[in-house]
Order: sequence, then C-alpha cells, then structure tokens
Amino acid sequence: MTPIAVLDVTARLAADSTLTALDPKQFWGIPLALIGAALMSFGAQYQSRGLNKVERITGQSAGSGLSFRQVLGLLRRPSWVVGTTLLGLAIAFQIGALALSPLIVVQPLGVVAMVITAVLNSRMSGLRLPKRAVVFLSMCVGGIVTFVVVAAFTAADRPITDQKLITILVIFAVVLAIAIVGFLLVRHRAVALFYIVGSGVLYGFVATFAKTIISRVQQNDFEWLTVVCIVALLAGGLLGMMFVQNAYSSGPPDLVIAGLTVIDPLVAILIGIVVLQEAANAPGWAALVFIVTGIIALIGVVGLAKSHPQTGRNVLTESQA
Repeated sequence: MTPIAVLDVTARLAADSTLTALDPKQFWGIPLALIGAALMSFGAQYQSRGLNKVERITGQSAGSGLSFRQVLGLLRRPSWVVGTTLLGLAIAFQIGALALSPLIVVQPLGVVAMVITAVLNSRMSGLRLPKRAVVFLSMCVGGIVTFVVVAAFTAADRPITDQKLITILVIFAVVLAIAIVGFLLVRHRAVALFYIVGSGVLYGFVATFAKTIISRVQQNDFEWLTVVCIVALLAGGLLGMMFVQNAYSSGPPDLVIAGLTVIDPLVAILIGIVVLQEAANAPGWAALVFIVTGIIALIGVVGLAKSHPQTGRNVLTESQA
C-alpha cells in the first residue's frame, strides 16, 4: 500500500458524507497510542537483551520455558528490568488511548513499534535487513496505516452489553485452551512463529478486555461479568508474557514485535468489528479496505518471518546488558 494509495483513501474519506463522525476528543487517543508504541519498541529491545544475557550466563535456552534460575537472573539484569518498566509505561499509554478512542482505531497504531524496533535491532546486531524483508516490512506498515486512516473516520464507540461480553469471554476460553495445548506440544522446540502468533492473539484479547473494562466503568456498569473480564485479562496477559519471552529466545526482537503489532491489532480489530460493532455505520467500501489491508499486513508478517536474517537464532552478543 503506497503513500499515494493512502492519500487517495484519505481524499475519499473527506468526500464521503456517510461517514460516522467521531467525537473530537477521541482523536486524542491516537498520539497516546503512538507514544505507547515507541515505548513498546524500546522495551522489547531491552527485554530481549536481558533475556539473551541470562541464557548465556546459565548456558540454558529459554525456548522451552523459563526456569526458576532464569527468572531470578532476569530480575537482576538492569536491561530486562528497564525493558519491563518501559513496557509497563507502554501499557499505561495504551489504556489511556483505549479510554478515548475505539479499539479498531487505537490498536493498529502499535505498528510504529515494529519500525522503530527493526531499526534498533539492525543497528545493535550489525546486520542489515535484506530487500525482501524491507518489502514485507513495508507491506505490514502500509496495510496497517491505511486501515487506521479509514477506521479513524468510520468507527465509533458502542455500548458494551452483557451479550457482547459473554461472547468475547467464550471465544477467549477456547483460544486460551488452544494456546495451552499448543504450548505443551511445542515447549521442547524453539518455534518462534508459534510463540509470536500465540502472544499476538492473546494480547489482542488482552487489549479487548482492557477496552471492555474501561467502557463498562464509563457506563457505570461494573458487575460480576466485568470482574470475570479482569480475571481473563490477567490470565491472557501472563500467558502472553510467557509466550513473548519464549519468542525472544527463538527469534529476533524486531520479528517478535512485527508479529505482535500486526496479529495483536488484527485480533482486536476483528472483535471490535464483529462483536463490539464499532464499524457498524461504516460504508461498504470501508469494509473492503479493512479486509484487503488486513490481508496485506498478514502477508507481510509471514514473509518477514521467512526472510529475516536472524530468524531462529539469537544474535545479540553484548557482554553487558
């Protein structure tokens, strides 16, 4: 998706009189999401450095799960602690963005983290991305940026009813069961793509639960279903965090972030459109744009996984982390 195509979509948005108008304050969620994405990229890089350092010290890969010794080692690594702190701040900014804007507008903006992380990791590892990887990276960014441009002018927050909440919880229960079974089957193998996809899907639900909890509080509708959502958010967040650490052990951080910043928002977007009905008033052509750009972004992630020069091995060799 080229810059000219993005401009064409923007022009069409300006001319379309059927669009749903967002409350002006909802646009403030966009800069908050961008700041959160930048914090996420730096946090991921520092976490990856800390994990790789602990693996070298212990002489043990974390690809099949962190041992107790490795967990203690991570807590003593300044780089991992700094990275975790930055990721915590990224979550705080993301929550602020979700409180202001629809889920399908805010969540895709995490793609900024992918670009920053790719540049950082290239500099730190001393390896340049091949042209194919750059093309696939551009597909990810172009697809997501176009999606956000359209969603920002066609989406709107909707009240989250009990029926919508139950639907999300049932789907998440199935996803959680599949993720746990999958982990048990591949835990002795370093399968970066599995952990990246798994963490992306889980974090997509985490973002959705964060949005639903915020919306329910804003609706003065905090009851037992909302409490179940909080429990589900914590469960998804903890398992997703474990998947991310395993992904860092079996793949480069920019590939991990590429997966998270595309798969995570695509899952959240799908829920936002189908269940939360945030794009209920969007014109038909906008729905077509959502589908096409989503496919382009997914192709970019899969292509990046296959063409990345560091896939399947750790390359950060700094002695200090």
